[in-house]
Amino acid sequence: MVIQEIDPDLVTGLADRRRLFCLGHTSTVAPDRLRVRADRPAKQGTFDSAPPRLDSRLWIGRDRCDEMTTKRTANRDEAPTTAVVERLVELARHAPSVHNTQPWIWRRSPTGVDLHADFARHLPAEDPSGRNLAISCGAALHHLQFAAHALGWETAVSRLPLTNDESLLARVALGRSAHPMVSPEAVEVLRQRCTDRRRFTAWPMPTERLQALCRITEEWRTHAVAITDAAAKFRLEVVVNRAVTEGELDGRRLREQDSWVGRRTSDGIPLAVLPAASDPLRARSRFGPGLLEDARMAIAGGDGLIVLGSDADDVGSWLRTGEALSALWLEATRAGLSVVPMSQPIEIDSTRREIRDEVLDNSFVPHLLLRIGWQAMGRSDLPRTPRRPVSDILR
Repeated sequence: MVIQEIDPDLVTGLADRRRLFCLGHTSTVAPDRLRVRADRPAKQGTFDSAPPRLDSRLWIGRDRCDEMTTKRTANRDEAPTTAVVERLVELARHAPSVHNTQPWIWRRSPTGVDLHADFARHLPAEDPSGRNLAISCGAALHHLQFAAHALGWETAVSRLPLTNDESLLARVALGRSAHPMVSPEAVEVLRQRCTDRRRFTAWPMPTERLQALCRITEEWRTHAVAITDAAAKFRLEVVVNRAVTEGELDGRRLREQDSWVGRRTSDGIPLAVLPAASDPLRARSRFGPGLLEDARMAIAGGDGLIVLGSDADDVGSWLRTGEALSALWLEATRAGLSVVPMSQPIEIDSTRREIRDEVLDNSFVPHLLLRIGWQAMGRSDLPRTPRRPVSDILR
């Protein structure tokens, strides 16, 4: 992995003079290849003068190895019909994504469906490298595989296939299976999964449960570590709160967040799922009214904490982290647990390095922090965040 310093004048508004990762690229990058296209129209509900969106060329040099890593080999004697593909995409669209941006596009293929990143839905202020975008797409990729296995289809997944299309993240071949690999009723967990930002109960999360969730992620060659040591947990709490505070002082981040909250569209975060500032059960986060007046810690003593990451810091690792996140989250939902992803400490370079060095002892690169616990019994369900129609995301 090579980290190159990029002239900030060439990427104004993209990284706030932070380092931009050109992962796996070992030669000099021509400046004109790093310029960001500013000719895209502003998205409804975003800035009046929108900052440049992530250009797909910023993912140049990523490790494309035509990797086939799924243990299930699709039987291609029976190709999926249009109705089958639409059904799978309908279920996959329930995947979690940063700010509910849903930054994915599916394209039909002769053998199944291809997953593409939708760079127009990139968050330049918070996610200059596209890490959260790739993680979101990875979650959608796992959701589609989970749905396929429940509905009687085998999958063979090729991640980052060799191609000139930098938006292509994965190819999924589908073949009819004699027996469902997942109970058909299990697809309901895809709809039940949600992000509930209300404060968890004070019941401590057992270490055994956290470790069991961590083991689920091993299939995707990611690292998942439960933070149970009191000293490490305290350091992590301090880092998280510093990241939230720093985010509150960043005008570009705040404007970008606000542009995705309270939208009357099929994406973004409705106000109905964000606890009011006066709600005593509200946990401190980047969202919601009255944020600056709320001095409570973002992490409570009984919260379970898991850090997801990998050995490398590249697009393939982010994609796999998203798949592992989806697998962990679905199992937690099935077990009655609530999961809240916290990406803000990872988005900020200084706090990401601090988590890596001081909490993880430099053992791997962190990509996402998860807060896990129980919601109070009898608490009303939150409305589900909206989803883009299949016609918008399947081409």
